[in-house]
Amino acid sequence: VTITTRLLVSHLSGIRHYEKDITKVKEEKEKANRALKLTKPCQDKEQKEKEGKGIEKTDSVKPRKEHEGEVKSRNSEPGRRDKEFEQEEYYLKEKFESVIESLKIFKNDPLFFKPGSQFLYSTYGFTLLSAVVERVSGQKFTDYMLKMFRDLDMLSTVLDDNEAMIYNRARCYVYNKKGRLVNAPYVDNSYKWAGGGFLSSVGDLLKFGNALLYSYQAGQFKNTKGKLLPGYLKPETVTMMWTPVPKTEVSWDRDGKYAMAWAVVEKKQQCGCCRQQRHYASHTGGAVGASSVLLILPEELDSEAAATGLVAPPRGVIVTIICNMQSVSLNSTALKIAREFDKEKRAQ
Repeated sequence: VTITTRLLVSHLSGIRHYEKDITKVKEEKEKANRALKLTKPCQDKEQKEKEGKGIEKTDSVKPRKEHEGEVKSRNSEPGRRDKEFEQEEYYLKEKFESVIESLKIFKNDPLFFKPGSQFLYSTYGFTLLSAVVERVSGQKFTDYMLKMFRDLDMLSTVLDDNEAMIYNRARCYVYNKKGRLVNAPYVDNSYKWAGGGFLSSVGDLLKFGNALLYSYQAGQFKNTKGKLLPGYLKPETVTMMWTPVPKTEVSWDRDGKYAMAWAVVEKKQQCGCCRQQRHYASHTGGAVGASSVLLILPEELDSEAAATGLVAPPRGVIVTIICNMQSVSLNSTALKIAREFDKEKRAQ
């Protein structure tokens, strides 16, 4: 088979995640698909009833969204364990000197499916991706990334190295089986730098989001008279990263599809006065004792203003949340916050 970097970055490679048993993975997928099929007819019926009464879709989806948040939040109640965090490989303590060396964890394991045929979120897929970067760049992946973070002015973003003295490093917490708050167990993340091995701050993640949004929008502003600096990435690169890839899925956002390292919701409105989907990109993070989200909601630019140079990028709302608690669902909260700020901006 052939595994490309595009397949790796979209989780279509067939490389396993932490679960080694393909039968269990298939069973979980089938359960999720059955649940989706059961809920969809109810949603369709509810939608038709509300459209018949002339209720705007933006109002009709609100209760459901809030209910979804309640359901998700139950997973973070005291004593409730996320099944994924029961996997032993989340708690590895071995230190690896390079990402090439850490490939030994999974390099001899069989693929779960033919590359490109199915979606399976895989942290190890990103470990392999980081090994590609390490080999092509000719330097350690961690050195390569730290230089990039410096270019982006993300000076508080560092390796999650247990030995290093890191100023303002937060303690991480989990609930034990008795529902008591305890310190998170010791882990060494050198086996997955690319998939969850960096520490950052809210301020740095906002800088990262702004740099991406600026790059995405820079090509849309024409008459800037040379005053507009180029983005860190080319506009077409970010557009490609934020374009949904077929056969993918997103567990934390039912409206979304996976793109290239981002979950993306496309702009869509099927009928007048009905629910309107805004275009945004997001990603959640889950580690031992910590949870996070970064959500980017680009502003729908007025073509005339962009053409005349009356506004400049970045234009939109960026929300990031980091908490030192395991298994906390944050995406729906981030989206609600982004929509409130967006509504306020449009009202001005």
